[in-house]
Amino acid sequence: MTRMKNDAWLILLIAGALFIGIGILREEHLAILEKAIVICLECIGIG
Repeated sequence: MTRMKNDAWLILLIAGALFIGIGILREEHLAILEKAIVICLECIGIG
């Protein structure tokens, strides 16, 4: 059971890093930044 838990966190860590890498390659961080800027501008009443 302990071996499965050790393997599970490692697999999830690798999967998370892989998905982050894919998102960066697809430039998803730019879309998220753009949406965050719009939300912030709406919050302070400019947008």
